[in-house]
Amino acid sequence: MTNATLLILGATGDLTKRLLLPGVGSLIAGGEQPDLDLLKGLTLLGSARSETAADDWRGVVRTAFEGVDASGDLAESIIGKAAYVKADPTEPDDWKALLDAADGDELVVYFALPPAVISKVADVLKDVDLPERTVLAVEKPFGSDAESAARLNEVLRAVVPEERIHRVDHFLGHRATLGMLALRFDNRLFDPVWNADDVERVEIVYDEQLGLEGRAGYYDTAGALKDMLQSHLLQVLSVVATEAPATVDPVDLRDATAAALRATRVWEHGPVFPNTDAPSRRARYTEGDVGDRHLPSYVDEEGVDASRNTETLAEIALEVRTARWAGVPFVLRSGKAIGSPRDEIRLTVRPVRHRPGGQSGEGEQEQIVIGFKPPRLGLRLTAGGGSMPFGLEPENVDGELPRSAVTEYGEVIRGVLGNDPTLSVRGDVAEQCWRIVQPILDAWAKDEVPLDEYAAGSAGPEGWQRH
Repeated sequence: MTNATLLILGATGDLTKRLLLPGVGSLIAGGEQPDLDLLKGLTLLGSARSETAADDWRGVVRTAFEGVDASGDLAESIIGKAAYVKADPTEPDDWKALLDAADGDELVVYFALPPAVISKVADVLKDVDLPERTVLAVEKPFGSDAESAARLNEVLRAVVPEERIHRVDHFLGHRATLGMLALRFDNRLFDPVWNADDVERVEIVYDEQLGLEGRAGYYDTAGALKDMLQSHLLQVLSVVATEAPATVDPVDLRDATAAALRATRVWEHGPVFPNTDAPSRRARYTEGDVGDRHLPSYVDEEGVDASRNTETLAEIALEVRTARWAGVPFVLRSGKAIGSPRDEIRLTVRPVRHRPGGQSGEGEQEQIVIGFKPPRLGLRLTAGGGSMPFGLEPENVDGELPRSAVTEYGEVIRGVLGNDPTLSVRGDVAEQCWRIVQPILDAWAKDEVPLDEYAAGSAGPEGWQRH
């Protein structure tokens, strides 16, 4: 797109300031010429129900750009053109002012709004005369279950066709996720072992030290499973488990990852977690210290309703029922207020069939580790030949993957402005992700899985072994 308008609904929210605007700026700071061409003439049009002066909005844009070192003529041009319109997007009459402020005949409507509000706005847009080249970008969560996700898809498709709907999941823009494709399909070393014959277990973990951070309004009705596992980590799983696509164009790649998710089910082959036969476990943090910060118990955080039993740590075990992966547990985990957080994709390789006698020490199973932040690749191997020529000991070989000045949200914005949906979630996939986790949500709603506790700053509840 050139001379396009990026209309951000919910522009005064934290997501816009912290992720979305810096993502645009990162394309200026680190993008290639095609990225810069996309941004030429761009109007950043912010809108929310609150009053904000145009100069204040331009100040927000400038601050976000400065945070990612976006400068120069293009940055100044975008900042100078930035505009703000106070509006309620659920009111049809307010859309006249929004469209009058839009520049050019290409419009991206970015919904930084809750799902229930998105549906109401989309109902209004069905009767609004939008520019012919209008694209919709929708933040997760995509509904609250499979049925609501299907309803949301229906109302969005009544506004524009599916190919012009971008469901944003920035984990698809992570270096680790993107690098997975090259690691898997362009390295003879890894391709032959990427299957159930050689891999014993797959873990996708994204723990963080942050606590609630004032997000009770959203998080206390979502929890770790809906916030992280149902969306972000299932998207990563789809890339880990996919078959090789013919190409990485939007059709081939998304068809392949969608097929992996259609084959994904809750684990049914016996215990995966210690001390329980359930394929899931959940917990929430109590008072404790994380680094130099003291956190109150989750239930004492402002805005939290303790009766909701919202989890801040979730682990689930899944299976991808394909010829490549049947019988291998895929463990997804994410937690808040974790003292030494892991953020990685870890494949544990099966033991060798025979180990020669006469060796001393312990050999360990190999592991392949792809880290998120920083993006990194690690191998855990059994080595020998040190001070004892036939002694065995584990060795770690680690290296960082190539970094980019373009943030994960920058990768997403590149696709949205270029109307390239490769890194966006397709409508049927949004529904599949809810279908996958529904049995676990049902079990938790019936209290069939206990809600454990762990001190903020710890690794999790006692008895939850870390693998």
